[in-house]
Amino acid sequence: MAIGGGPSGLALAVAVEELAKSELAKDTLIVEQQDDVVWQRGMLIPWTQSQVSFLKDLVTLRNPRSAFSFINYLHSVGRLDQFINLGSFTPYRMEISGYLGWVSKSLPNVRIDYGRRCVSVRPFGIADGAGEWLVQMADGSAVVCRHLVIAAGRDPYIPDTFAAIPRELMIHSTEFAARISELDPERTRRIVVVGGAQSAAEMLWTAHQAFPKAHCAMVMRSIGLNAYEASKFTNELFYPSFVDEFHSALPEARAQLLREMHRTNYAGLTPDMLDTLYRQMYIERLTGTERIEMIPMVDVAGAEMDGREVVLTLVDRKSGRRSQQRCDVVLLGTGFTKRMPKIVEEMASAVGIDEITVNRGYRMSLPPSFSGTCHLQGVNEATHGIADSLLSLLAARAEEIVTDLLADRKAPRPLVGTETATRPLAATQGAQ
Repeated sequence: MAIGGGPSGLALAVAVEELAKSELAKDTLIVEQQDDVVWQRGMLIPWTQSQVSFLKDLVTLRNPRSAFSFINYLHSVGRLDQFINLGSFTPYRMEISGYLGWVSKSLPNVRIDYGRRCVSVRPFGIADGAGEWLVQMADGSAVVCRHLVIAAGRDPYIPDTFAAIPRELMIHSTEFAARISELDPERTRRIVVVGGAQSAAEMLWTAHQAFPKAHCAMVMRSIGLNAYEASKFTNELFYPSFVDEFHSALPEARAQLLREMHRTNYAGLTPDMLDTLYRQMYIERLTGTERIEMIPMVDVAGAEMDGREVVLTLVDRKSGRRSQQRCDVVLLGTGFTKRMPKIVEEMASAVGIDEITVNRGYRMSLPPSFSGTCHLQGVNEATHGIADSLLSLLAARAEEIVTDLLADRKAPRPLVGTETATRPLAATQGAQ
């Protein structure tokens, strides 16, 4: 069973269909909490593009002849000629989202259940000397499985500083596309975006265009906006083959690699986005209609309400001086928490694990007496490198997990005393 119908869960499903059709496919279930499969739902803005080549889809790097490739998707919807003529390796996000939805509907054997949110996972059957997982759903139903794969993604990071701000006046990037239309253009005259990376910049530009009477300020801790580090040499660190090198490196080397690769994904903008913002600011200075403001090198030390106004307390990192920034709404480009998803932490605690670790094959370390397995996808940057949460590793990682599952099925195991009606073999919840 797999929890999560996003790219990681779908890559796993495709690998099961192609590598373990007779052994696993018909008994594999994916549970997805949303009602459909949409990629980067919160930032699915029509003009935004992926920063990753279309060849790094769910399957091509593992099986270039696969029927589940992005190229085959374009062919099936009659858009291959146009995409080739576009001359770009990086599709629009809407195209990738459409591709994922197409794959989810094309799986012949693996089943996806939509609208099913997983609320807990706990061990089942340990008293019999074996071990399975009881996956509890929000609707009261449950699934028992021996093999579990979790690809639910990390939780959005909302700093404690903003705890006093009402939800209707604060929008995180993960819900931006759905909620930006909630704002009243007549009352929204001052917008503050917190963050200095791509998502924050995309929210700033979208808000600037959608609210022509609004002043849009971008608050960031960095010295200013920077471009992604995207040299061909740096990009080699995103090869699936680099995972072995990273995993075997000394702890201090891993830390250096993660630190130096931060700007390749988390702390930069695309050149086009940088150019768009700078040119707009230049034109506004030229015409005396300045509506975009950059406020670099500040910390948000406080956030409170003054009537209907949001009041941010900013601390200048250069001088230590404090100032106030008043606005009508705050847009948070603050990313995701670094800790393991809560559901994984609770599951580990239930099975008696104090520290969550995974081996090179993404399998979570469990007590020797427990015969069930759990693989984690997308949360292993500390041990598998920064690409673990990105599209680059999807195809190769899915193959490794399926290979491990097949090997485990052939290994001797104790019989489970309690039988249940539903026993899917792989599980994933929640799409990104």
